[in-house]
Amino acid sequence: MADTATQHLTVEHPVLDAIRNRWSPAIFSPRTVEPEKLLSILEAARWAPSSNNAQPWSFLVARKEEPEEFARMLSCLVPANVVWAQHVPVLMITAAKLHFDNGKINRHAFHDTGIATGLLMLQAASLGIQAHGMAGFDPAKARELYSIPESHEAVAALGLGYPGDEQGAPEELRTRNQHTPRRTVDQFVFAGRWGERFPLL
Repeated sequence: MADTATQHLTVEHPVLDAIRNRWSPAIFSPRTVEPEKLLSILEAARWAPSSNNAQPWSFLVARKEEPEEFARMLSCLVPANVVWAQHVPVLMITAAKLHFDNGKINRHAFHDTGIATGLLMLQAASLGIQAHGMAGFDPAKARELYSIPESHEAVAALGLGYPGDEQGAPEELRTRNQHTPRRTVDQFVFAGRWGERFPLL
């Protein structure tokens, strides 16, 4: 098993273990994600904050235990993601409701769906499970296959499962199965005006 504990990049300031332990592996174990843990992960998304408490997110879920459903969702992914995602125990597609109930455009719908997805990922990480987000999927195909209403838009796909063993994995996946460098806090936190260093840093 890959020693993920040795892969973590050094944090600049203390953070929760679930944040530090979260990453996006490309190699997953065939181990099933236990139903109670999957429900706990989805429950975390339920508690995300949102503009006007609109809760615009939805999650389509396909498990490896349901081969036809899994294959259907897998078919929405671009080939480069199918290479590794075909081995995950759980696939998801997120969708955002684009308008508030009063008909006004919710310009924060994608933002809030992202927050819900982030909480889902952190809950997963706290359970030793990782979620790898994917922009590489076909939203139009997802709409067609899942009858996503025009009121919603597919946002992203996710592969979710326990990290796997690099031994015997293709070189392409071993190369992708790494933590990527992070910008330092002073590169994205400003005060006073854009680009000015935050005094506490």
